[in-house]
Amino acid sequence: MTELELGRTIAGCIDAKKGEDIKMLDVHDRTTLCDYFVIASAGNSQLVRAIAEDVEEKLSDLGYDVRRREGYDTADWVLLDYGCVVVHLFRAEQRDFYSLERLWRDAPEVDISDVIRPN
Repeated sequence: MTELELGRTIAGCIDAKKGEDIKMLDVHDRTTLCDYFVIASAGNSQLVRAIAEDVEEKLSDLGYDVRRREGYDTADWVLLDYGCVVVHLFRAEQRDFYSLERLWRDAPEVDISDVIRPN
């Protein structure tokens, strides 16, 4: 699976678990950290945690283990690092506050409309 396919798979997993406002940014030309960010929101900490756990489980089934995870304690912002793809799952208020899309506004957004349900 390519990095792009992995990111799209993650976006689909998040969508299936009722994640909101899912975005995928191509950051490969802007950082050496990873190639893609997948960013999404959920209405509360329990749902943020549930989405993160589901992503980890589904990707593990596909042979991808998370390299690093952060934020499970409070689940306001959970980060899952898959090397080439970094997943950011936020409570809506935290997402507005940190505004990663604004910070990375020069990164092109990947069209994932075929793997997520319309808003």
